[in-house]
Amino acid sequence: MAEGNGCCKKTGPGYGTPLEAMAGPKEALIYVTCVYTGTGREKPDFLATVDVDPNSPTYSKVIHRLPVPYIGDELHHSGWNACSSCHGDPSANRRFLILPSLVSGRIYVVDTQTNPKAPSLHKVVQPEDIVKKTGLAYPHTSHCLASGDIMVSCLGDKDGNAKGNGFLLLDSEFNVKGRWEKPGHSPSFGYDFWYQPRHKTMISSSWGAPAAFTKGFNLQHVAEGLYGRHLHVYSWPDGELKQTLDLGDTGLIPLEIRFLHDPSNDTGYVGCALTSNMVRFFKTEEGSWSHEVAISVKPLKVQNWILPEMPGLITDFLISLDDRFLYFVNWLHGDVRQYNIEDPKNPILAGQVWVGGLIQKGSPVVAVTEDGQTWQSDVPEIQGHRLRGGPQMIQLSLDGKRLYVTNSLFSTWDRQFYPELMEKGSHMLQIDVNTEKGGLKVNPNFFVDFGAEPDGPSLAHEMRYPGGDCTSDIWI
Repeated sequence: MAEGNGCCKKTGPGYGTPLEAMAGPKEALIYVTCVYTGTGREKPDFLATVDVDPNSPTYSKVIHRLPVPYIGDELHHSGWNACSSCHGDPSANRRFLILPSLVSGRIYVVDTQTNPKAPSLHKVVQPEDIVKKTGLAYPHTSHCLASGDIMVSCLGDKDGNAKGNGFLLLDSEFNVKGRWEKPGHSPSFGYDFWYQPRHKTMISSSWGAPAAFTKGFNLQHVAEGLYGRHLHVYSWPDGELKQTLDLGDTGLIPLEIRFLHDPSNDTGYVGCALTSNMVRFFKTEEGSWSHEVAISVKPLKVQNWILPEMPGLITDFLISLDDRFLYFVNWLHGDVRQYNIEDPKNPILAGQVWVGGLIQKGSPVVAVTEDGQTWQSDVPEIQGHRLRGGPQMIQLSLDGKRLYVTNSLFSTWDRQFYPELMEKGSHMLQIDVNTEKGGLKVNPNFFVDFGAEPDGPSLAHEMRYPGGDCTSDIWI
């Protein structure tokens, strides 16, 4: 990566600053990774193109499907070959969408520029090549680097052991270059990562051992040390592990991680799924890194469930490009939340909406208050559809006014916690955001039903706009 070394002279992809990005064009298309792996349907996963232009006759519909050539991949997250980190490089071009396959280990490269409405497959990076050259498997998060390279976190070795995890580098032609981190500096567990070049720092998070999480969630595996609770602080771009932050019992299974978008800022957040805390991390006066719980979602006392208490399970979050609002989901509880983080130490709840979950009215599971009263959440029907599953992946429009939501986490976990998704598939919603006073409201005119796919119900996961978004673009 050209880490602020003067590569930025002319205009390349993305935007010069996060605030410039907020004034970018309104989204018209969204690419969504859709999964058949794990559903019992022997079909290849696919990339869906969804029309999100309200003036279009095909608004709120899947207008194209690009099936991948193999079965059993489990498409999951996605990223771009170039983003705002190479804004100053006129030779760079945000053209290719990177699709790591979490289970098979393949990485697909998709051309979105030739025909944005109908992307085409450009290249397949085979798992055998990755394993042979790096020992890495289970690829997850992909970020573009200003050098033209692409960095992908990998969660284990080919046998599913966490100790084999690390960071894969692909060159600009999508050839395997090797590992990013220095030898002996791999993290204890892998998952997500974010870099902040002005602070010469990258921080990564910890899901768990693939041999454990691919079989479904087992609480005993947490006690056995098969899931993470640490953040790993690296020197950037050198790849030296400088510090490991133990989040303790308040930070079990830290997943998505984000710095604030302002590249000069030295603070960020990580969503800790099992303990349902948003943990803030920050640079200390001494130059090391520390952490504290910024938001805590209390577990609900419940009846008719597998445990007496139900965690919210924060599985995804993002930050608006102006660093004013933080949004996260509680996949099990079923709500999406908006917090004002203008004071990053003291987030204030500004909006909340229920769009699914295990405790919605009509479910056998009920929540119990301190005084013994039972309650269930009111979840709206959208265009006659009862909302299934819980909110999982989210994506925000550049201007911060529209939040898109899908509901699949990982096929094995979907089957375990929301078996209805196997039968009826996923859906995608749009939530209107009040960016002045705060507030969230479901848009009744938008509903994409992935349960009505031609090859049968599918599971919808991550979303990307062709022009970039607030979870893919990093500024240097």
